[in-house]
Amino acid sequence: MNAIKQRILTGWSFIRVLYLVAGITVLISAVSSRQWMAVFVGGYFASMGLFAFGCAGGACFNSRYDKSYPETISNSEEINFEEIK
Repeated sequence: MNAIKQRILTGWSFIRVLYLVAGITVLISAVSSRQWMAVFVGGYFASMGLFAFGCAGGACFNSRYDKSYPETISNSEEINFEEIK
């Protein structure tokens, strides 16, 4: 129980708050218009913001990007072609 409480109370970022607010907004709108499938979507996004999992927890990007690979090939050679007549 302590781990869940710590996860809810710490690590808040703008994206996490945005997920929570958007999820709650979708939940309220879905319940008021009785669109029950949208309740699940809003609940999912709100829980992502509240419990910090998925993209709201910062797990949407790959932090193992390798910058050692050169963007351009610097060892290129000039190739001369001869025409055969």
